[in-house]
Amino acid sequence: MLIASRKILRLSTVSRCLSTTRKIEPAAAAFDSFRLAVIGSGPAGFYTAHKVLKEIPNAFIDMYEALPVPHGLVRFGVAPDHPEVKNVMNKFDEVAQDPRFNFIGNITIGRDFALTDLKPHYHAVLLSYGASEDRRLDIPGENARGVLSARAFVAWYNGLPLHRDLEPDLTKTDTAVVIGQDGYHGVCVGGIEKKQGAACTGGGEKGTTAGNSTFTNSQAPKAFMTSFDLCEAAFTAKELREMMALPDTAFSTDTALLQAELTAGSPFLDQNRPLKRLMSILDKGSATSLCTASKSWSLDFLRSPVEILTTLETDLKVEGVRFEINRLVGPVENSRAEGTGEFETVSCGIVLRSIGYRSVGLEDVPFDERAGRVPNKYGKIIAGGEELPGMYTSGWLKRGPTGVIATTMSDAYETAETIATDLRTGKRMLGDGAGPREGAGVILPLLQERGLRPVTYPDWKVIEQAEFEFGALLGKPREKFGRVEEMIRLLKEKQG
Repeated sequence: MLIASRKILRLSTVSRCLSTTRKIEPAAAAFDSFRLAVIGSGPAGFYTAHKVLKEIPNAFIDMYEALPVPHGLVRFGVAPDHPEVKNVMNKFDEVAQDPRFNFIGNITIGRDFALTDLKPHYHAVLLSYGASEDRRLDIPGENARGVLSARAFVAWYNGLPLHRDLEPDLTKTDTAVVIGQDGYHGVCVGGIEKKQGAACTGGGEKGTTAGNSTFTNSQAPKAFMTSFDLCEAAFTAKELREMMALPDTAFSTDTALLQAELTAGSPFLDQNRPLKRLMSILDKGSATSLCTASKSWSLDFLRSPVEILTTLETDLKVEGVRFEINRLVGPVENSRAEGTGEFETVSCGIVLRSIGYRSVGLEDVPFDERAGRVPNKYGKIIAGGEELPGMYTSGWLKRGPTGVIATTMSDAYETAETIATDLRTGKRMLGDGAGPREGAGVILPLLQERGLRPVTYPDWKVIEQAEFEFGALLGKPREKFGRVEEMIRLLKEKQG
């Protein structure tokens, strides 16, 4: 468990993942029109939609999203100071401009409209709604005030409505501990260390609520990041260099342990150039020394949290974390961490849990609780070893919550290939064959009859334009709406 990466949303290899699938001619597909429902509007859903529209000329797609706004983790899971990563949204805008694509936001499938009621109106359904729950440490004290998931912390300062009221108290501590390596830890530390006396501030896209929570303790802010094993490093060289270059911020680690690993693992590292590069950056450290820096962050390897320490029972506020110190056993290329029976305590006022997440099942869809994903073969959902006609999945729900955005794009394209191949080979889809399906033409009136307010993609662009305008007044790229009610109210005002 190592912590210093935004690996979930890394885009460095996106442009190299394009597929060269042969287009499916409409006649070969045996459908006058092929109607697909996509559940979830994050990268997995959009990339699959992009490929399906490209490869199947007679495809029509309705994309359903629980929030009024699309783009999932690209909007809510990227550090505000990395706007270049969010350029991927421009690609999604291109997909949405296709007249065969229809976005239906502010509708939760499974709550507002049952999947079983949706399926009769489509030839196929793609599930791409990601992983919405966090894994837990399962140690004493984990429910104390001040223990948060790293994802919730990042989502809070990125304006996700679900976490609008999170309000972490950063005013009474100078130290945060981040545990794990699920991909959000680097974002958290970058936010905490970005500016003296302020966590998560600067020219980003956070909501006003996040901007009002700052480190005001007189001591210099510090972030401690813990890990099991050096060789489990998940960040990229680019990300680590950015961490080392944080202004007025020093880095520290166990240099003796690092040197020992570099020496002992030299033959292994020679065969693993990316890891060797990372170890070299760690060995070089930051340009700012601990003696002169006003802030610091450390990467503490070989630590396992065993207890979160709290204040009086009536308060139960975090005041530290107790760790067991580990040692590595076995060959470098296959080493594992083993407890030593020695312990240490790190005092802190906030703990960010960054150990992973899991998907949740949808009613009437097979779900592997242990693996936390939908059983599938190349994106085709299976139950009891048999393929389910017309049912597909992509993204984290398909493979589990791992990989970068390029991984998601690659596996989304794989699912699109599976859909296209099923059409080409005449495999059975939902319902009773290739007859016409009305899709949103039937669903939207039903939603409106239930008093629901579906949000279209043009509606979303109205919301986005308002965010740009509000942001300009505050001197930043955008000011995100933090509540669904605010977005719907804006649309009502704009549309009379």
